[in-house]
Amino acid sequence: MAVYRWIIYACWLVFLGVWAITAFGAKPSLNPRRDWWLLGGVRLAILIAVLLALRLPDVRHALGQPGFNVHDPHAGLIGAALVLLGVGLAVWARFVIGRNWGNPMTQRENPELVTAGPYSVIRHPIYTGILTAMLGSAIALRPVLFLFFLLLAVFFIYSARQEEKRMALLFPAQYPAYKARTKMLLPFIL
Repeated sequence: MAVYRWIIYACWLVFLGVWAITAFGAKPSLNPRRDWWLLGGVRLAILIAVLLALRLPDVRHALGQPGFNVHDPHAGLIGAALVLLGVGLAVWARFVIGRNWGNPMTQRENPELVTAGPYSVIRHPIYTGILTAMLGSAIALRPVLFLFFLLLAVFFIYSARQEEKRMALLFPAQYPAYKARTKMLLPFIL
């Protein structure tokens, strides 16, 4: 197996491990039943979309074929670098947000506006990190992963907009200024 594949798999394992361990330290949810149903509904919709996509002959063919760059070590290394960068950003942001972290669109007890670390430049660095890592995975491993990248991008943009509406209500004095000096997902761009 190529080194870049080991790097990519190791990064995703670190990401999953950090998320699994740190989830236990998050502040309690204000509405755990609503959050469970909301996230359950989103997960079900994603599962249905994936299952429907798998029924398409072109998708099945793409899954059965090696990625377009299996023999291109440059694309593999570029992809691995993006995964490393993305997972690194997401994990850094996860530690900075600390107990205030929650699944997308969840409401936590005693919320705080975190503006340090990566949050000083990007309002949603965890989303940015995950998207960067998924893009790197698609470049290095399989083109079909671009589909998952696009699905995640749509979900994260929707989630970010919903979260920003809530943050504007929770922090009416601080949030507008914070929003004006930062970007949603890409520093200095978006």
